[in-house]
Amino acid sequence: MEESVKKGPVSEGADKDIVYSKAIKAGKRIYYIDVKKSRNEEMYLAITESKKTFSGEGDNVQVNFEKHKIFLYREDFEKFANGLSDAIGYIVERQGASPSRVAHVSDVAPDENDGGTIDDTPIKIDIDF
Repeated sequence: MEESVKKGPVSEGADKDIVYSKAIKAGKRIYYIDVKKSRNEEMYLAITESKKTFSGEGDNVQVNFEKHKIFLYREDFEKFANGLSDAIGYIVERQGASPSRVAHVSDVAPDENDGGTIDDTPIKIDIDF
């Protein structure tokens, strides 16, 4: 899982209310944790899951991104963090620590030029906000 952080003002054209952003890359998903300011200057979290999806076949394959977003306000931080910690602890207790994430054949689109085989070379993606 790769992480990147963007502090301070975001680039032009983006949400101007974002004061801090962290992107967590995990397989086909990217999680964005943005600190935003409301109109009354209160900060809150906007957590977005972005998942790459493919539609169509052959030459008509299109890449899309499904996005799901939640907003978490300061008065709920402690309850949310405790609940998240409890849920993670429950899973770790029953299934052990998370293994390193490995791409599965069904998670990777074959390259047209290599006859459908999958290259084990890691792909590094750097998205700048």
